[in-house]
Amino acid sequence: QVQLVESGGGLVQPGGSLRLSCAASGSIFNLYVMAWYRQAPGKQRELVARITVAGDTNYADSVKGRFTISRDKAKNTVYLQMNSLKSQDTAVYYCNRAPPLLGWGQGTQVTVSS
Repeated sequence: QVQLVESGGGLVQPGGSLRLSCAASGSIFNLYVMAWYRQAPGKQRELVARITVAGDTNYADSVKGRFTISRDKAKNTVYLQMNSLKSQDTAVYYCNRAPPLLGWGQGTQVTVSS
């Protein structure tokens, strides 16, 4: 079973940047459409960005132009580069397949605050 481990979160000021990583066990990961999701306090988990096996990407309107999803097949890792962060981006960020058919990892907390 594929396991997912997210990392790279932290506290950042508005306008700052962070790069999240999602390491997956097992090379079968490279056959999946992968995505980043986030869940803010009191809100439902939402899809933020998605990347296909071929590298095509899709983004939620709220992050379009600021976030970039990528994947390194050799490292079984998916990344989320987040720039121009806003307070509204504060959430726990998770990676999973799209749709989310794998078990959820522990996520990584992103807090955008001055």
